[in-house]
Amino acid sequence: MTQTRRKAIELLDRHGLTPSRALGQNFLVDPNTVRRIVRLADVGEDDGVIEIGAGLGALTVALAETGANVTAIEIDRYLLPVLREVTDGMAIDVIEGDAMALDWSMVLSGRESWSLIANLPYNIATPLVCDVLDQVPKVKRLFVMVQREVGERLAAGPGEVAYGIPSVKVSYWATARIVGRVPPTVFLPQPKVESALVRIDRRATPAVNSDPDVLFGLVRQAFGQRRKMLRRSLADKVSPEQFAVAGVRPEARPEELGIIEWGQLTDALTRV
Repeated sequence: MTQTRRKAIELLDRHGLTPSRALGQNFLVDPNTVRRIVRLADVGEDDGVIEIGAGLGALTVALAETGANVTAIEIDRYLLPVLREVTDGMAIDVIEGDAMALDWSMVLSGRESWSLIANLPYNIATPLVCDVLDQVPKVKRLFVMVQREVGERLAAGPGEVAYGIPSVKVSYWATARIVGRVPPTVFLPQPKVESALVRIDRRATPAVNSDPDVLFGLVRQAFGQRRKMLRRSLADKVSPEQFAVAGVRPEARPEELGIIEWGQLTDALTRV
């Protein structure tokens, strides 16, 4: 099924609905962009796919047409009849639910490997990605469409302007890269910002074998005072001797350290 802007408007009108600003709804209404996302997401026959925020079902249907087994999650109960109408007769499971409060063990039962694909609103994009990486190991790959600045934060490396706590979190669990840009014109309604397509592939094991609670405690504290040198922002946690053991310059600022250096700093706390 090809869902154009005109067809999406007709679908909403027929059900007496309008996009919800509170839920950050911007529906994808460009068939070429839908096909591009499916191609870049690299899913196919018998793959397990969970789609967050299925909306009007344009991407949901396109994913199912690859032969993937699709579970579509939608929080808006008013959209569910629309989504079920659009996906009627297809092998798609439609579930009403809040992605930030899902029982993942139930939703992902039956197979050990899933890809998560989502058009995410600004307010949940970063916490959802981080929570899935932390708590849902069955999700081996995430392919998310997010506001460009969010995408840049998720995929940023050390020294880049966007590099911060989410970047370190992602790099601990996975590799991430921006694989495309999406203009506002392909959405209904049109947002005021450009979007980015981000592919995140979970590592077989975390990037470093360090205590994650200690590591991210250091990361949060350091980035909470990111303009300060580490010897000041972490003065109550890391001694000069520990900086030396870690091979990390105490004059460095948090955005200069990659996940390996954060791991070394974490490990040094147990050695000195």
